[in-house]
Amino acid sequence: MVQVETRPLAAAVWMLAAMMMIGVVDNFVAVIAGSIGLWQFYVIRMVIALPLIWLMSRVGMGPMRWQRAGRVLLRSLFVALAMLFYFASLAVMPIAQALAGLFTSPIFVLIITVVGFGNRIGPWRIVAVACGFAGALLVLQPDPENFSWVTLMPVLGGFFYALGALATREWCAGESTVGMLAGVMGMQGVMGLIMLGLLWLFGIGEAGGALAFLTRGWVWAFGEIHVWLLVQAVGSVAGVFGIIKAYQLTEPSYVAVFEYSVMIFGPLFAWVWFGQGIGPWQVWGIALISLAGAIIALRSS
Repeated sequence: MVQVETRPLAAAVWMLAAMMMIGVVDNFVAVIAGSIGLWQFYVIRMVIALPLIWLMSRVGMGPMRWQRAGRVLLRSLFVALAMLFYFASLAVMPIAQALAGLFTSPIFVLIITVVGFGNRIGPWRIVAVACGFAGALLVLQPDPENFSWVTLMPVLGGFFYALGALATREWCAGESTVGMLAGVMGMQGVMGLIMLGLLWLFGIGEAGGALAFLTRGWVWAFGEIHVWLLVQAVGSVAGVFGIIKAYQLTEPSYVAVFEYSVMIFGPLFAWVWFGQGIGPWQVWGIALISLAGAIIALRSS
Protein backbone atom coordinates (compact mmCIF):
# COMPACT_ATOMS: atom_id res chain seq x y z
CA MET A 1 0.00 0.00 0.00
CA VAL A 2 1.33 3.45 -1.00
CA GLN A 3 1.80 5.91 1.86
CA VAL A 4 -0.02 9.18 1.09
CA GLU A 5 2.02 12.24 2.00
CA THR A 6 0.38 14.57 4.53
CA ARG A 7 1.56 18.17 4.71
CA PRO A 8 -0.88 20.22 6.80
CA LEU A 9 1.20 23.40 6.81
CA ALA A 10 1.56 23.40 3.03
CA ALA A 11 -2.17 22.67 2.71
CA ALA A 12 -2.99 25.67 4.89
CA VAL A 13 -0.75 27.92 2.77
CA TRP A 14 -2.37 26.68 -0.47
CA MET A 15 -5.87 27.25 0.92
CA LEU A 16 -5.06 30.72 2.24
CA ALA A 17 -3.54 31.67 -1.14
CA ALA A 18 -6.61 30.32 -2.95
CA MET A 19 -9.01 32.24 -0.70
CA MET A 20 -6.98 35.41 -1.14
CA MET A 21 -7.22 35.02 -4.92
CA ILE A 22 -10.97 34.37 -4.88
CA GLY A 23 -11.58 37.14 -2.35
CA VAL A 24 -9.86 39.59 -4.68
CA VAL A 25 -11.27 38.60 -8.08
CA ASP A 26 -14.89 38.23 -6.92
CA ASN A 27 -14.88 41.93 -6.07
CA PHE A 28 -14.70 42.70 -9.79
CA VAL A 29 -18.09 41.09 -10.43
CA ALA A 30 -19.70 44.33 -9.25
CA VAL A 31 -17.63 46.23 -11.85
CA ILE A 32 -18.55 43.73 -14.58
CA ALA A 33 -22.24 43.99 -13.62
CA GLY A 34 -22.24 47.66 -14.59
CA SER A 35 -21.62 46.82 -18.27
CA ILE A 36 -22.88 43.31 -19.07
CA GLY A 37 -25.45 40.88 -17.70
CA LEU A 38 -24.95 37.77 -15.63
CA TRP A 39 -25.72 35.46 -18.56
CA GLN A 40 -23.13 37.03 -20.84
CA PHE A 41 -20.67 36.89 -17.94
CA TYR A 42 -21.37 33.15 -17.62
CA VAL A 43 -20.74 32.54 -21.34
CA ILE A 44 -17.53 34.58 -21.52
CA ARG A 45 -16.25 33.02 -18.30
CA MET A 46 -16.83 29.54 -19.74
CA VAL A 47 -14.97 30.42 -22.96
CA ILE A 48 -11.96 31.59 -20.92
CA ALA A 49 -12.05 28.92 -18.21
CA LEU A 50 -12.55 25.68 -20.16
CA PRO A 51 -9.25 25.91 -22.10
CA LEU A 52 -7.46 26.56 -18.79
CA ILE A 53 -9.14 23.52 -17.23
CA TRP A 54 -8.14 21.46 -20.26
CA LEU A 55 -4.52 22.51 -19.66
CA MET A 56 -4.88 21.49 -16.00
CA SER A 57 -6.00 18.07 -17.18
CA ARG A 58 -3.11 17.81 -19.64
CA VAL A 59 -0.52 18.47 -16.93
CA GLY A 60 -1.83 15.60 -14.86
CA MET A 61 -4.35 17.10 -12.44
CA GLY A 62 -7.03 14.64 -13.51
CA PRO A 63 -9.17 13.64 -16.50
CA MET A 64 -12.05 15.77 -17.76
CA ARG A 65 -14.12 12.66 -18.50
CA TRP A 66 -16.99 11.73 -16.17
CA GLN A 67 -17.80 8.27 -14.86
CA ARG A 68 -21.48 9.04 -14.12
CA ALA A 69 -22.52 11.92 -16.33
CA GLY A 70 -26.04 12.32 -14.94
CA ARG A 71 -24.85 12.75 -11.37
CA VAL A 72 -22.07 15.14 -12.34
CA LEU A 73 -24.51 17.24 -14.39
CA LEU A 74 -26.99 17.47 -11.51
CA ARG A 75 -24.20 18.41 -9.12
CA SER A 76 -23.01 21.01 -11.65
CA LEU A 77 -26.53 22.45 -11.80
CA PHE A 78 -26.66 22.86 -8.02
CA VAL A 79 -23.30 24.66 -7.92
CA ALA A 80 -24.17 26.79 -10.97
CA LEU A 81 -27.39 27.92 -9.26
CA ALA A 82 -25.43 28.69 -6.10
CA MET A 83 -23.01 30.85 -8.07
CA LEU A 84 -25.93 32.50 -9.87
CA PHE A 85 -27.38 33.81 -6.61
CA TYR A 86 -23.93 34.64 -5.23
CA PHE A 87 -22.81 36.61 -8.31
CA ALA A 88 -26.19 38.36 -8.55
CA SER A 89 -25.87 39.44 -4.91
CA LEU A 90 -22.34 40.76 -5.52
CA ALA A 91 -23.87 43.20 -8.02
CA VAL A 92 -26.17 44.78 -5.43
CA MET A 93 -24.54 44.38 -2.00
CA PRO A 94 -21.07 44.47 -0.38
CA ILE A 95 -19.01 41.31 -0.76
CA ALA A 96 -19.07 40.76 3.02
CA GLN A 97 -22.84 40.25 2.92
CA ALA A 98 -22.69 38.04 -0.18
CA LEU A 99 -20.00 35.82 1.33
CA ALA A 100 -21.88 35.60 4.63
CA GLY A 101 -24.92 34.27 2.81
CA LEU A 102 -22.92 31.82 0.69
CA PHE A 103 -21.07 30.46 3.73
CA THR A 104 -24.29 29.47 5.45
CA SER A 105 -23.90 26.33 3.33
CA PRO A 106 -22.44 24.15 6.16
CA ILE A 107 -25.55 24.96 8.20
CA PHE A 108 -27.79 23.83 5.34
CA VAL A 109 -25.70 20.67 4.96
CA LEU A 110 -26.42 19.78 8.58
CA ILE A 111 -30.12 20.58 8.27
CA ILE A 112 -30.50 18.55 5.07
CA THR A 113 -28.64 15.55 6.49
CA VAL A 114 -30.86 15.60 9.58
CA VAL A 115 -34.19 16.20 7.81
CA GLY A 116 -33.48 14.33 4.58
CA PHE A 117 -31.25 11.46 5.76
CA GLY A 118 -32.28 11.13 9.41
CA ASN A 119 -28.74 11.61 10.72
CA ARG A 120 -28.24 12.61 14.33
CA ILE A 121 -26.13 15.59 15.35
CA GLY A 122 -24.60 16.33 18.72
CA PRO A 123 -24.76 19.46 20.87
CA TRP A 124 -21.67 21.03 19.30
CA ARG A 125 -23.21 21.04 15.84
CA ILE A 126 -26.47 22.44 17.22
CA VAL A 127 -24.40 25.28 18.73
CA ALA A 128 -22.73 25.73 15.32
CA VAL A 129 -26.10 26.08 13.56
CA ALA A 130 -27.22 28.66 16.12
CA CYS A 131 -23.96 30.61 15.77
CA GLY A 132 -24.13 30.55 11.98
CA PHE A 133 -27.77 31.66 11.89
CA ALA A 134 -27.10 34.52 14.32
CA GLY A 135 -24.03 35.53 12.33
CA ALA A 136 -25.98 35.62 9.06
CA LEU A 137 -28.61 37.87 10.65
CA LEU A 138 -25.92 40.23 11.94
CA VAL A 139 -24.20 40.51 8.56
CA LEU A 140 -27.28 40.67 6.33
CA GLN A 141 -29.24 42.86 8.79
CA PRO A 142 -32.70 42.24 7.25
CA ASP A 143 -35.22 45.02 7.87
CA PRO A 144 -38.76 43.59 8.36
CA GLU A 145 -40.33 46.90 7.32
CA ASN A 146 -38.35 47.13 4.07
CA PHE A 147 -37.80 43.46 3.33
CA SER A 148 -36.59 42.59 -0.17
CA TRP A 149 -35.94 39.28 -1.89
CA VAL A 150 -32.49 40.65 -2.71
CA THR A 151 -31.51 40.09 0.93
CA LEU A 152 -32.13 36.37 0.53
CA MET A 153 -30.13 35.91 -2.68
CA PRO A 154 -26.80 34.97 -1.04
CA VAL A 155 -28.60 32.68 1.44
CA LEU A 156 -30.25 30.88 -1.50
CA GLY A 157 -26.74 30.59 -2.91
CA GLY A 158 -25.68 28.93 0.35
CA PHE A 159 -28.59 26.48 0.11
CA PHE A 160 -27.71 25.34 -3.41
CA TYR A 161 -24.00 25.27 -2.53
CA ALA A 162 -24.91 22.87 0.29
CA LEU A 163 -26.78 20.67 -2.19
CA GLY A 164 -23.70 20.71 -4.41
CA ALA A 165 -21.49 19.73 -1.47
CA LEU A 166 -23.79 16.82 -0.58
CA ALA A 167 -23.91 15.72 -4.22
CA THR A 168 -20.11 15.83 -4.35
CA ARG A 169 -19.86 13.61 -1.27
CA GLU A 170 -22.71 11.18 -2.00
CA TRP A 171 -22.71 10.92 -5.80
CA CYS A 172 -19.36 12.05 -7.18
CA ALA A 173 -16.79 10.60 -4.78
CA GLY A 174 -14.92 8.81 -7.57
CA GLU A 175 -15.02 11.66 -10.07
CA SER A 176 -12.04 13.79 -11.05
CA THR A 177 -12.01 17.23 -9.45
CA VAL A 178 -10.92 18.71 -12.78
CA GLY A 179 -13.84 16.98 -14.48
CA MET A 180 -16.31 18.37 -11.92
CA LEU A 181 -14.83 21.86 -12.32
CA ALA A 182 -15.30 21.59 -16.08
CA GLY A 183 -18.88 20.49 -15.46
CA VAL A 184 -19.66 23.56 -13.37
CA MET A 185 -18.08 26.00 -15.83
CA GLY A 186 -19.80 24.29 -18.74
CA MET A 187 -23.16 24.29 -16.94
CA GLN A 188 -22.84 28.01 -16.22
CA GLY A 189 -22.04 28.69 -19.86
CA VAL A 190 -24.97 26.62 -21.14
CA MET A 191 -27.26 28.30 -18.61
CA GLY A 192 -26.06 31.67 -19.89
CA LEU A 193 -26.68 30.75 -23.53
CA ILE A 194 -30.20 29.52 -22.75
CA MET A 195 -31.12 32.64 -20.78
CA LEU A 196 -29.65 34.96 -23.44
CA GLY A 197 -31.75 33.12 -26.03
CA LEU A 198 -34.91 33.48 -23.92
CA LEU A 199 -34.30 37.18 -23.33
CA TRP A 200 -33.92 37.70 -27.08
CA LEU A 201 -36.83 35.45 -28.04
CA PHE A 202 -39.36 37.08 -25.72
CA GLY A 203 -37.98 40.58 -26.18
CA ILE A 204 -37.41 41.13 -22.48
CA GLY A 205 -35.93 44.57 -21.95
CA GLU A 206 -33.39 45.49 -19.34
CA ALA A 207 -34.98 46.16 -15.97
CA GLY A 208 -33.78 48.72 -13.50
CA GLY A 209 -32.27 48.36 -10.07
CA ALA A 210 -31.29 44.95 -8.74
CA LEU A 211 -32.81 43.12 -11.71
CA ALA A 212 -30.62 44.80 -14.35
CA PHE A 213 -27.80 42.26 -13.98
CA LEU A 214 -30.30 39.42 -14.52
CA THR A 215 -32.31 40.88 -17.43
CA ARG A 216 -29.58 42.46 -19.56
CA GLY A 217 -29.07 40.72 -22.91
CA TRP A 218 -25.90 40.43 -24.97
CA VAL A 219 -23.85 43.64 -25.12
CA TRP A 220 -21.21 44.05 -27.82
CA ALA A 221 -19.52 47.25 -26.66
CA PHE A 222 -18.59 46.82 -23.00
CA GLY A 223 -15.59 49.10 -22.70
CA GLU A 224 -12.59 48.10 -20.65
CA ILE A 225 -14.18 45.38 -18.54
CA HIS A 226 -12.68 42.71 -20.80
CA VAL A 227 -9.61 43.08 -18.56
CA TRP A 228 -11.67 42.36 -15.44
CA LEU A 229 -13.44 39.47 -17.17
CA LEU A 230 -10.06 37.89 -17.90
CA VAL A 231 -8.82 38.59 -14.35
CA GLN A 232 -11.97 37.14 -12.79
CA ALA A 233 -12.00 33.98 -14.92
CA VAL A 234 -8.28 33.23 -14.61
CA GLY A 235 -8.29 34.09 -10.92
CA SER A 236 -11.25 31.80 -10.29
CA VAL A 237 -9.56 28.85 -12.00
CA ALA A 238 -6.31 29.57 -10.11
CA GLY A 239 -8.23 29.76 -6.84
CA VAL A 240 -9.93 26.44 -7.45
CA PHE A 241 -6.53 24.96 -8.33
CA GLY A 242 -5.30 26.05 -4.89
CA ILE A 243 -8.35 24.52 -3.21
CA ILE A 244 -7.78 21.22 -5.03
CA LYS A 245 -4.11 21.21 -4.05
CA ALA A 246 -4.91 21.97 -0.40
CA TYR A 247 -7.39 19.11 -0.15
CA GLN A 248 -4.85 16.76 -1.72
CA LEU A 249 -2.23 17.52 0.95
CA THR A 250 -4.06 16.83 4.21
CA GLU A 251 -7.25 15.84 6.02
CA PRO A 252 -10.28 17.67 4.54
CA SER A 253 -11.73 18.51 7.96
CA TYR A 254 -8.51 20.36 8.81
CA VAL A 255 -8.12 22.39 5.66
CA ALA A 256 -11.84 23.30 5.35
CA VAL A 257 -11.48 25.68 8.30
CA PHE A 258 -9.09 27.85 6.30
CA GLU A 259 -11.72 28.43 3.60
CA TYR A 260 -13.34 30.96 5.91
CA SER A 261 -10.35 33.24 5.45
CA VAL A 262 -12.09 34.47 2.27
CA MET A 263 -14.45 36.35 4.60
CA ILE A 264 -11.40 38.39 5.63
CA PHE A 265 -9.67 38.76 2.26
CA GLY A 266 -12.81 39.65 0.27
CA PRO A 267 -14.07 42.50 2.51
CA LEU A 268 -10.50 43.73 3.13
CA PHE A 269 -9.81 44.12 -0.60
CA ALA A 270 -13.26 45.71 -1.07
CA TRP A 271 -12.39 48.26 1.61
CA VAL A 272 -8.94 49.05 0.17
CA TRP A 273 -9.92 49.10 -3.52
CA PHE A 274 -13.58 50.20 -3.52
CA GLY A 275 -14.00 51.85 -0.13
CA GLN A 276 -16.65 49.37 1.03
CA GLY A 277 -16.85 49.42 4.79
CA ILE A 278 -18.53 47.07 7.26
CA GLY A 279 -19.93 47.91 10.64
CA PRO A 280 -18.96 46.38 13.99
CA TRP A 281 -22.07 44.19 14.12
CA GLN A 282 -21.20 42.75 10.70
CA VAL A 283 -17.68 42.00 11.93
CA TRP A 284 -19.21 40.04 14.81
CA GLY A 285 -21.49 38.26 12.34
CA ILE A 286 -18.56 37.21 10.16
CA ALA A 287 -16.79 35.92 13.26
CA LEU A 288 -19.84 33.86 14.28
CA ILE A 289 -20.24 32.34 10.80
CA SER A 290 -16.53 31.47 10.72
CA LEU A 291 -16.81 29.93 14.20
CA ALA A 292 -19.80 27.86 13.08
CA GLY A 293 -17.90 26.58 10.04
CA ALA A 294 -14.86 25.73 12.16
CA ILE A 295 -16.98 23.77 14.66
CA ILE A 296 -18.73 21.83 11.89
CA ALA A 297 -15.46 21.06 10.10
CA LEU A 298 -13.67 19.92 13.27
CA ARG A 299 -16.59 17.83 14.52
CA SER A 300 -16.85 16.17 11.08
CA SER A 301 -13.33 14.73 11.22
